[in-house]
Amino acid sequence: MNRILGTLGAAMVIATLWSSLQAHEDGNLAVEQVLHMQQDAWNRHDLDAFMSGYWNSPELTFFSGAKENHGWQAAMDRYKATYQSPGHEMGKLDFSDLRIEMLGNDAVFVRGAWHLTMSDGKTPHGLFTLVFRRFPDGWKIVHDHTSAAE
Repeated sequence: MNRILGTLGAAMVIATLWSSLQAHEDGNLAVEQVLHMQQDAWNRHDLDAFMSGYWNSPELTFFSGAKENHGWQAAMDRYKATYQSPGHEMGKLDFSDLRIEMLGNDAVFVRGAWHLTMSDGKTPHGLFTLVFRRFPDGWKIVHDHTSAAE
């Protein structure tokens, strides 16, 4: 009897570990898909679709340079002013060097690089760190810290 219970216990542990591993792989893939969707949306110049990857909440935080912005609307306004106002362009965006780390079943930490190619040949670029949370409607960025190379 003890041998049967031991075998069942081991099977339950293996099943739990497998389930956890599968959840992590699914989370990594889902977050990567959000980032690819954002890159594609940016390159179509569709800022609304790009922003759908962010948590639409006043609690969203966005750090860039020495500035801290709070809220989805502030992030949207910043992107519009920087990339869609007169005399500005969005360019072509490329994300690279993505490193996605699950922090739990509902949180992911992402590190990566961004690179823009502008029509005048300039190539602004830098690094970013993102924190994603899983919501009923999918994975969303809840914190973005983006820096530009000097």
